[in-house]
Amino acid sequence: MLKQRIITAVVLLAILLPALFYPSYVPFAVVMLVLIGAAAWEWGRLNGCGPRLSVFLGVEAVALCGLSWWLGLLQQRLPLVWIVAGGAWVLCGGLLLRAGVAGWPSVPRALRLVGGLLALWVAWLAAVQARVVGINFLLSLLVLVWVADVFAYFAGRAFGLRFTRGKLAPSISPGKSWEGVWGGVVGVLVLALAWVWADDAARADVASLYTRLAERGWWQLPLGVVFLSMMSVVGDLIESLVKRSAGAKDSSNLLPGHGGVLDRVDALLPTLPLAMMLAFL
Repeated sequence: MLKQRIITAVVLLAILLPALFYPSYVPFAVVMLVLIGAAAWEWGRLNGCGPRLSVFLGVEAVALCGLSWWLGLLQQRLPLVWIVAGGAWVLCGGLLLRAGVAGWPSVPRALRLVGGLLALWVAWLAAVQARVVGINFLLSLLVLVWVADVFAYFAGRAFGLRFTRGKLAPSISPGKSWEGVWGGVVGVLVLALAWVWADDAARADVASLYTRLAERGWWQLPLGVVFLSMMSVVGDLIESLVKRSAGAKDSSNLLPGHGGVLDRVDALLPTLPLAMMLAFL
């Protein structure tokens, strides 16, 4: 299993890194298009769709993103999109977590499929538009989620249930603790401060998310990154809720040793549009 995970990680990095750092945003947009199509296919399978309908959802996701690209949305300011998407994630995320695993099947399947498709489309739009803004800006979004996840994992292992009596969401993801959440928050706060300093020291041509927040007022930086860190947890928990409802351990086996695409991007789905909202409104 470890060997599988390493090989898969190396292959993914060999594809993602050249696309990310290529002078044009086009290769990154294409790679993200493939990933979103695969994630939409997984979403269909997790929601009880047959093979044909699941493939159709993947094609629909790619077509929707491709249409947005063709219409020139990647170069346009889209404040309404980020506000609506961010508000939907905050509101619907809270309602879904409150309802729990038992409440998921009560949501009409058509609504689940359309909602998932739209969430994936908005995430693609946010990720690629962030790349259009600049590599430094996009990386600051991606690394925030990764750091929150890594710090949460180690803080949970080291301090889980030492300071709180209950786990974060035992019926959805029994392994997560509040100590892990706060560990992730500390991690992103340190990351944000270090990145603002690095932007200033390097006189970065493209400001990171953290510098953009700090320039509007020192208080916006900690509030913004803590909010995004918490919403990354919401994205992770909602995917876990859907998988548990479907009786699945992973969203698929497309990434040997790592599960599926949704398993890798779940925390990014709410974080990307919300970060765009905070950065550009």
